[in-house]
Amino acid sequence: MELTHWPLYGLRLRTPRLELRLPDLAELDALAGTAARGVHEPGSMPFGVPWTDCPPAERAQRVMTHFWKLLGEWTPQRWRLPLAVFADGAPIGLQELAADDFGLVRDFGTGSWLGLEHQGRGYGTEMRAAALHLGFAELGAATARSEAMSDNPASLAVSGKLGYRTNGTARLAVSGRLREEVRLLLERADWERNRAVPVRAEGVAPCLAMFGADAAAESAAEDGSGKDAKNSAASAS
Repeated sequence: MELTHWPLYGLRLRTPRLELRLPDLAELDALAGTAARGVHEPGSMPFGVPWTDCPPAERAQRVMTHFWKLLGEWTPQRWRLPLAVFADGAPIGLQELAADDFGLVRDFGTGSWLGLEHQGRGYGTEMRAAALHLGFAELGAATARSEAMSDNPASLAVSGKLGYRTNGTARLAVSGRLREEVRLLLERADWERNRAVPVRAEGVAPCLAMFGADAAAESAAEDGSGKDAKNSAASAS
């Protein structure tokens, strides 16, 4: 789908097994159902914001209202992109990218969740690799950030495979418990050295202004780091 005034619906990221894109209403409802069936084992909490700590029906509604909120508040200066992750045509999780003043700072963060029934198959690595490709290769980012709880080895392992390095820790209060969050940083050179998942992007060029990435591409071209991004974005449609 291509929308003149909201071209993000034409954006597609594809890995060997996954497709990432904005869902339509029926697909969003199905994604909410995935969350309702479970995102993590009972008694654990992998998130700094405990959005899953509620009954299944409420959890599903939170997925839908969160999606609408992010799109409704979008500006080129502050954006949050909630891409549904599809495997064999069914939504299995969500991969978000987020940035403030991307055109100047050229830094973005990622966050994700995957339905419990789909975990342990390597999908988390492919999802994150797709997000990193969009940020670095297509939009001209210089750095990417992520966070994970210190007792979440699966998320930390994904970050390690993709080249992130530890960038400090934080003490958080989550549902009345003290938790330690590990903060991670990925620089462009480390991303390039650790690219192991092929990713194909479509529909990027019409979206660049929405990301503030037209300014980012110009800035990257000036310092020599954005050659791949400019070429890739120019060829994507």
